[in-house]
Amino acid sequence: MSQAYQGTPFDLTGRVVLISGAAGLLGREFALAAASAGAHLVLGDVNRKQLESLSSEITSLHPLAKTLIQILDVTDANSCRSIAELCEMQFGRIDAVIHSAAIDPKFEGSSDTAGFSRFTEFPLELWQSSIDVNLTGAFLLSQATCRVMEKAGKGSIVFLGSNYGLVGPDQRIYRKAGQERQTYKPAVYSACKSGLLGLTKFLAAYYMNTSIRVNLLTPSGVRNQHDEEFVQNYSSRTILGRMSKKNEYQGAVIFLVSDASSYMTGANLVIDGGWTAL
Repeated sequence: MSQAYQGTPFDLTGRVVLISGAAGLLGREFALAAASAGAHLVLGDVNRKQLESLSSEITSLHPLAKTLIQILDVTDANSCRSIAELCEMQFGRIDAVIHSAAIDPKFEGSSDTAGFSRFTEFPLELWQSSIDVNLTGAFLLSQATCRVMEKAGKGSIVFLGSNYGLVGPDQRIYRKAGQERQTYKPAVYSACKSGLLGLTKFLAAYYMNTSIRVNLLTPSGVRNQHDEEFVQNYSSRTILGRMSKKNEYQGAVIFLVSDASSYMTGANLVIDGGWTAL
């Protein structure tokens, strides 16, 4: 079965792509995108059942793609080393890493926002757990996978940022009519996403004169069972007048891990509906 990108700079045929947080909302889209371009996948997440479901879906849609799954806790250095070793053992290399694992305070209709309190009341344990996954996790997975990439002197790492890593959250959009106490997008989210931008630039510069490239993909709000009040509040802040769809980042991630972006490193690809242009 041929694939749409074959013979183009976006072709990932035979490339080995590791994705953390692969069972998440965007991680799943990244996996489907990479498979559609011909990649072999190593999918990591803390949720085995969802990993198995995703693997079956990919096999059904893209039977030529080899797909391996493994439980991955990015806060555990041994877990990160283990999945990097799996890539090397099964494929002999890692061509690309998409670091999608994250704790993201959700505002979907079914989400518990009780902990999204005022800055002066935000619990330390919630701050620390986000730092552990979003920043330390990116550091640990990068260490483990770069050890493999260094042997070949090439590879592509993609971190997942946010418009809130570039500008402060507009807390007005989280205010609900009749709500006694407003909920807030926590400070730790902005701190983590800003930190990933710094890590991106550090690693890109560190791997100067190699073909190991490191970039950041910055999306913004993805519509996912949010209530209409929030959707309208959020959409009013964007130039395009809507939240993004989960599949609208597929092309960007193929670009970043393929040869189409071969002269791009240390950069931030912003796809936010124009949020940060205003």
